[in-house]
Amino acid sequence: MDIVLLAVSFCIILAGAELFTNGIEWFGHKLGLAEGAVGSVLAAVGTALPETMIPLIAIVFTGGAAASEVGVGAILGAPFMLSTLAMFVSGVAVLLVARRRSTGDIMLVKPAVLFHDMTFFALAYGIALGVAFVPADLTWPRWVVAVVLLGIYAWYVREHFRADEVGGEPDLASLRMHRLDRWAPAAERSPRLRIVTVQVVVALGLIVLGATAFVQSVEHLASTLGVDGTLLALVVAPIATELPEKFNSVIWIRQGKDTLAMGNITGAMVFQSTIPTVVALVFASSHWAIGPGTTIAFVSAAITFVSAGVIFIPMVRSGRLLGRRLLTGGLFYLVYLGIVGAAVGGLIPE
Repeated sequence: MDIVLLAVSFCIILAGAELFTNGIEWFGHKLGLAEGAVGSVLAAVGTALPETMIPLIAIVFTGGAAASEVGVGAILGAPFMLSTLAMFVSGVAVLLVARRRSTGDIMLVKPAVLFHDMTFFALAYGIALGVAFVPADLTWPRWVVAVVLLGIYAWYVREHFRADEVGGEPDLASLRMHRLDRWAPAAERSPRLRIVTVQVVVALGLIVLGATAFVQSVEHLASTLGVDGTLLALVVAPIATELPEKFNSVIWIRQGKDTLAMGNITGAMVFQSTIPTVVALVFASSHWAIGPGTTIAFVSAAITFVSAGVIFIPMVRSGRLLGRRLLTGGLFYLVYLGIVGAAVGGLIPE
């Protein structure tokens, strides 16, 4: 039964992701936004909802030390999964379509957009991790950093909307739900904003529903098989909640829209390093500290920086991003998997 539920929830997420990528492109077009803002802000925030809900529910609504630890672990796990496994999946997708491209595995991205995203990510996440070295009983520095992070994300969104310029008519497929609008213009390629919004909302609902069911089925299956709870919290559950970003990016890569694909991931990294982190800093401040019980979780943050640096620093130097370089994210994921396994086995302290 768990396997069936996994398959069904997987299909629901995939259907939601396909509807979402189509709808969010039209939504951005209707608002006059360019690819950078659509991928890095609108798409990133929308598909970050499933993994954001887990720490929010655990920390704010559930409460307690155990729930706060799970929430903090989930918050740290999101950027890690995006910088490793999501990059790896995107790299595989690029290599699979490389033969159909004149540029091979050279991605059709705007390096300036991705550099903008990673600069803000490094700034925000660096500040957030820096305060983790402050003694756990000092709460006011964490509250100050929370305000700073909110300001950074607001600045990030403002810069994206100001810097991006729409160039020419975008290559958009027909809106999937255009037939539901009886009063739409005769040309199906000109849907009204209200039906575009309906499709985006429905897509997000499917994504959240599918991700929630997927996580629950994974947890039940892991319990049935006797999988360690720590391994589930740090490795298995984050994979499930990051599925929307992975699916969205693969869909856009197949369509040759690499800036949207990568912006969806890098924009989600900026969002995850600010908004969910603020929740941890304000409502679970004593748990946002490096020490016994949190070391392994914060190790993932260090690996996140290394993986992102290996992938994007060469892009800044050469002005191009290679699909094969994204595969290195998979290596860093395996390294962390080994660290978690060693901690679960008692070979190293947690």
